[in-house]
Amino acid sequence: MEAPAAPHHPAETWLTITSPEQMRELGRRLAKLLRAGDLVMLSGELGAGKTTLTRGLGEGLGVRGAVTSPTFVIARVHPSLGDGPPLVHVDAYRLGGGLDEMEDLDLDVSLPESVIVVEWGEGKVEELTEDRLQVVIHRAVGDTTDEVRHVTLTGLGERWADAGLGMLTA
Repeated sequence: MEAPAAPHHPAETWLTITSPEQMRELGRRLAKLLRAGDLVMLSGELGAGKTTLTRGLGEGLGVRGAVTSPTFVIARVHPSLGDGPPLVHVDAYRLGGGLDEMEDLDLDVSLPESVIVVEWGEGKVEELTEDRLQVVIHRAVGDTTDEVRHVTLTGLGERWADAGLGMLTA
């Protein structure tokens, strides 16, 4: 009789970021762990640094075009300048529905050959794949100039079990 499979626990890493440049550098370092087929979900308050992190991802992946917030276009594709995967940057903030509205973007078609980063994607894109990286950025809210961000990276699924998220804290 076979032993039951051990439950898979998510891989988690926590970081404290103190400047926009550090957030961008985190994106550049995280890009080294990413490959085609990866889904990255970004959560955090307005101004937390989701687009800044994605800008760093784009730099690290070596993609074409300035990575800016795709709020008004919903999704923007940045082709690779080399042999790496393209970056598909999605802002789901304006999308009210779940995966139905997201299906219009054909992310399931793009996913196998791209790195897809979705801002504000919780409750909207989880059905695309069991393997995903959830990045939550916490910042002080209210009238503050505090640049400190607390970032939690949680890798879900087999893809992230041994992906090396812990190296990001080094």
